[in-house]
Amino acid sequence: MALVSQQQVAKDGGKRRRIAVVVMVLLVGVAAFWFWRLRGEAPKPAGPGVVSVSSALVAVADIPVRLNAKGTVTALQSVDVRPRINATIKAVHIKEGQYVRQGERLFSLDVRTEDANLRQTEAQLAKSRADLTNAENNLRRQHELLERNYISAAAFDVVQNQVASLRAQVAADQAAIDGSRVGRGYGEIVAPIAGRTGAITVYPGSLVQSTGTGLVSITQIDPINVAFTLPERELPALQKALASGGLTVSAQLEEGGDEQRAGRLVFVDNSVDTASGTIRLKAGFANADGRLWPGMFVTVALSPRILKAALTVPAQAVQTGPEKKFLYVIGEGGKVVSTPIRVLLIQDGQAVVEGVAAGTRVVLEGAQNLRAGSLVREVGTTPEPGARGKP
Repeated sequence: MALVSQQQVAKDGGKRRRIAVVVMVLLVGVAAFWFWRLRGEAPKPAGPGVVSVSSALVAVADIPVRLNAKGTVTALQSVDVRPRINATIKAVHIKEGQYVRQGERLFSLDVRTEDANLRQTEAQLAKSRADLTNAENNLRRQHELLERNYISAAAFDVVQNQVASLRAQVAADQAAIDGSRVGRGYGEIVAPIAGRTGAITVYPGSLVQSTGTGLVSITQIDPINVAFTLPERELPALQKALASGGLTVSAQLEEGGDEQRAGRLVFVDNSVDTASGTIRLKAGFANADGRLWPGMFVTVALSPRILKAALTVPAQAVQTGPEKKFLYVIGEGGKVVSTPIRVLLIQDGQAVVEGVAAGTRVVLEGAQNLRAGSLVREVGTTPEPGARGKP
């Protein structure tokens, strides 16, 4: 009886193991079925092995290459006004931050010393002229005596040399007067350029020296320049544009703002910065309202060249592989081919490429589900940029 019981127990245990194995196989099968079913709903195949995609056409267009750069507003002219003589300030005729015209009076200096020096040189000139007149009269008399042989030629030469010396003295005194008048003129300091004044560092009674600090600075505000740099590869196009009469440059005053100013390219530097491989440039802008201010940072944009008859596709269509960029080209029978391309430019959502023909249909959306040789069904085709909006 014991032997029969043990056989029955072993038989029942084997049966339970078989049932457990069958249940596990069924559970795995059900899980696999639902996994593949849910996974198969993502691509929404139009048929067995066919993937629905949207496509776009390779278009041909002339694309202006737009370049953006950070620029700094710089003044055309900035002058540090200094005195030419040592004196005290008599009067200040301007205020800080005032706009002045060229030639407008800024400061008056105490020039009493220069006035005295001028009168002294004028008196010296008068004395020298009187001495010259007396010497010339004496020369005429000595000439008459020489003709009568009353004096020697040597004595006549002495008188003649005296006259020449006094004439030179008169010329020197006249030059001294001119110099004194120039120094006297430095007593009125006027604006050398038109512009806006900065901080005034002196007041009436302040002693100023020609070797000291400046009295005030004047900066030209209108027109004004914006300095910026671009890569040296753009130099030929920039030189050509500048030689043909300039190039339109826009300046955006605030980051993300809408206010822009239009100017012209006015300067291309004569050398390339070897450290950064860039070329320095300047654009000129009208600035009557003073919105552009020296030292301000702005964003500049310009189009120095145009890519003629360029092949363009939406940038979204460009795929990146392990070694190169490529497009999924839709061929005969809806089969896609991986076509390597060269991307020349990406701008405004469009990519300028080489390596495909105009009019070629390429995959725009759904490329993540594709590989070379996949079958696709086009559910929408993006028209060429020039055809958008057409009926």
